Amino acid sequence: MTSFFKARRNILGMNARNLRFIRPNNLRRARLLADDKLLSKKFLEKAELPVPNLLAKISDFEELENFNWDSLPESWVLKPNRGFGGEGILIVYGKKKNVGNTWIKADGSLVTAEDLKTHIRNIIDGSFSLAGVPDVAFFEERLKILKLFKPYAYKGVPDIRIIVYNKVPVIAMLRLPTRESDGKANLQQGAIGVGIDMATGVTTTAVFGKGKMIEYIPGTRLLLSGIKIPHWKDILLMAVRAQEVSRLGFLGADIAIDRDKGTVFLELNARPGLSIQIANMDGLLGRLRRVEDLKIKTAEKGVSVGMNLFGGEIEEEIEDISGKKIIGTVEKVKLIGKDGKEIEVEAKIDTGAYSTSIDANLAASLGFGETLEKFSQIDFSTSEVTPEKELETKKKILEGYKDEIPDLTDVAVIFSASGSSIRPVVNLEFILDEKKILSKTNIVERSDLKYPMIIGRRDLKKFLIEVK
Repeated sequence: MTSFFKARRNILGMNARNLRFIRPNNLRRARLLADDKLLSKKFLEKAELPVPNLLAKISDFEELENFNWDSLPESWVLKPNRGFGGEGILIVYGKKKNVGNTWIKADGSLVTAEDLKTHIRNIIDGSFSLAGVPDVAFFEERLKILKLFKPYAYKGVPDIRIIVYNKVPVIAMLRLPTRESDGKANLQQGAIGVGIDMATGVTTTAVFGKGKMIEYIPGTRLLLSGIKIPHWKDILLMAVRAQEVSRLGFLGADIAIDRDKGTVFLELNARPGLSIQIANMDGLLGRLRRVEDLKIKTAEKGVSVGMNLFGGEIEEEIEDISGKKIIGTVEKVKLIGKDGKEIEVEAKIDTGAYSTSIDANLAASLGFGETLEKFSQIDFSTSEVTPEKELETKKKILEGYKDEIPDLTDVAVIFSASGSSIRPVVNLEFILDEKKILSKTNIVERSDLKYPMIIGRRDLKKFLIEVK
């Protein structure tokens, strides 16, 4: 059995013990608060913890019949007050133009007022509530996705789940909505959970849905490791303060980052799922035991303890399980030139870039001076370079000049806010953290930038990235 499957078996085997450890710490009054989303929203607001704005609520069938649908904005979220596991939540992203009271869902399908009436009747009947008790439906504002997360999330807004025990944040994960989860950040419905290093707020390992370990966003080459969560310490402080307010001894805190409002508290969870262990490749029970006897006086102290105790120490375990080395955002790299000459430089590790690039002067030192000189003689002024014509442009250049320009293996067409550029691509060998990599590297003028080399995610498949 591989180390990964052993780790997974051990983690899952702890679940029953964790539940026995957790249950006594959440008293009935605190559980009732967490199970009532509208009530917990009031408590959090009173404690000056920001929450999504409440737009409207529907408590019974009479209110439903008299509800003014025109009072709703173009986008919103509909939730059952006592729902669990993400069931019963409906998200709309806009209103259908020139069609009365019809909205657009994440998958592009339409939902009408009559559809909503049926759904809300089910909510009121208790179809989505704990123990099937009668419930209340409510509308709240739909948060706007942060630019950082757009490439990683399908339609919905990601959130951060943090488990807090004894005023200490002990484990956390980033939850990313997918097509399978219909734009909801819920693992039971098919979202992605990504473990987070507690000290740095940087993502590590990831799980898809209920247990499949993954490295990339499905269908893409976007690495899930190395994402730096903004406002990390503030998020941890919010989670601990929510525990103080709710008096939940064991709390699952769900916090999102809105594009305009910043950090926003979504929900209190008295019974958070334990997939967070798989996402982090680390069991929860041991972490809980390490903090259960500590005397934590303030939220700030609890955050400091959590960051120190559970940050970075799982690095070796992650390397063993994933078979990957953990590197920082700046690393020393040994470049091997055409004649075997070695040059050591500092390179920026950038998962936002797909390919690796080096400075033109550095490329010349490595033996690619003639490549650059002849490539610079090509007149690109007549080439219409657009994303739609990218492949056509590359093919035309390669067919016309590959035989004339030594070491030219490909052409990179780069699009940015300032326009487009065409760069030569060469085969370059380099060594990063004792691993030899053969890279298709593009060459560009970088003399005015701090680092002469950027290593893109295409060459980072053997690594996990940790931001210090």
